Amino acid sequence: MSELDAHLLIVDDDERIRELLKKFLMRHGFLVTAARDAAHARRVLSGLDFDLIVMDVMMPGEDGITLTAALRQTSNTPILLLTAKGDTEHRIQGLEAGADDYLSKPFEPKELLLRINAILRRMPEAPTEVATPKILHLGPIRYDIEKGEMWQGDQPVRLTATESQLMRIFSSCPGEPVSRTRLVEDLGRDRGQAQERAVDVQITRLRRKIESDPKQPRYLQTVRGAGYMLAPD
Repeated sequence: MSELDAHLLIVDDDERIRELLKKFLMRHGFLVTAARDAAHARRVLSGLDFDLIVMDVMMPGEDGITLTAALRQTSNTPILLLTAKGDTEHRIQGLEAGADDYLSKPFEPKELLLRINAILRRMPEAPTEVATPKILHLGPIRYDIEKGEMWQGDQPVRLTATESQLMRIFSSCPGEPVSRTRLVEDLGRDRGQAQERAVDVQITRLRRKIESDPKQPRYLQTVRGAGYMLAPD
């Protein structure tokens, strides 16, 4: 496993910590998707595979230890737990649930990075022949994340270069809103309202290709005050 091509899932209900970790790990070469709680993580995991999960223990609703135990029923994906409670009892509970490592808050980001890399180095390479394509389903539309291809039935849906970039951005974090500012930045555009309006136009064009009713989008949704979100089946 090469650390630089690993896809990580960050699960934390604290938006500030979630975004800080995401930016830090992306700067160190990882592809990162974030989830705000266990329920959100379950939806993301239903459509994507990850090389490692970094998960907070103390979350509203289902906690990290319970989710770890549930994931271990069907998945061997490495899990690193984070918690503000660093006592022996919680450390043992996390490891018994199936976590691969445990880090107490507060922690130095560099220590997290070292632990992630150590876990990934222990993971065997997945045989190429058993690798499965990662597909998102948008009604009758299929989007192959790895190939960047979109299909309707056996007919390819042709995407412009910008539309392809947008799909790659959205498919990296399904079910998570992406701000117009971030879309502008990830598309390599200069900041400003004019560029945000240009992104709106591109979103409208992309909706025409994936929505049965572009004026009432089901799959590429507008999230008021937050941006746009891809919501696959």
